[in-house]
Amino acid sequence: MSRRFLEVAVEAAKTAGRIQKRNLTRAFRVDTKGDVTNLVTEVDLRCEKRIVTLLRKHFPTHGIFAEEGGEDFAPSHYRWLIDPLDGTTNYAHGYPVFCTSIALEYRGAVVLGVVYDPCRQELFTAEKGRGALLNGRSITPSETSDLDAALLVTGFPYDLRKSKRNLDHFCRFSLRAQAVRRDGSAALDLCYTAMGRFDGFWEFSLSPWDMAAGSLILSEAGGKVTRTNGRAFTLGTGDVLATNGRVHSQMLRILREGRS
Repeated sequence: MSRRFLEVAVEAAKTAGRIQKRNLTRAFRVDTKGDVTNLVTEVDLRCEKRIVTLLRKHFPTHGIFAEEGGEDFAPSHYRWLIDPLDGTTNYAHGYPVFCTSIALEYRGAVVLGVVYDPCRQELFTAEKGRGALLNGRSITPSETSDLDAALLVTGFPYDLRKSKRNLDHFCRFSLRAQAVRRDGSAALDLCYTAMGRFDGFWEFSLSPWDMAAGSLILSEAGGKVTRTNGRAFTLGTGDVLATNGRVHSQMLRILREGRS
């Protein structure tokens, strides 16, 4: 795979990160997308525009699938998946847990992933078959093998008030694991699991751009990614169980006991 793909993806992610940091302490417009809990800011839109412009400049024949702009079909076998600002609710409140996530698919398989956290200046990258890196250094998941000692993380869907989805699982894991966090950025949750800050992550009702880059980074780091029922993971399923591999079967057992 061309190194140019990674170079441009990193440039695009860092460009978006600069926009996010520059505007974090300024007034910006916040709107909703069909639900009071599903936010979009003008910063999301600015970041996505800059990312898409940069990608189209270098790869004009590639397809693009972005959170705010939808899908731009193209004849190429390559498609970029973009979350310009993952953790929008955090960002809107000034809570410094958010990032940009960019992934590249080739013939339907994710082959490149970039996640950039501008607050910590942490750049997670992975290329298929080449391992995963944090700021240029190789990363691996934790060695925690007992769920009782595991720090887990999850997230909740925007329609939680109606569906109550994942509340039962959250309660069960809270009673079994050392602790459970909810940080509001699936991309960072996956990356943190890839480098050992978390031991396991599960979530439902996610979109492809939420998981594409982070799932590759975790897999390349040596972790395990499946659906929450243990079946093979794909971006279209919307649910994910991602772990260090050592607590995977224990987490599956808890998920099978609970109600989704």
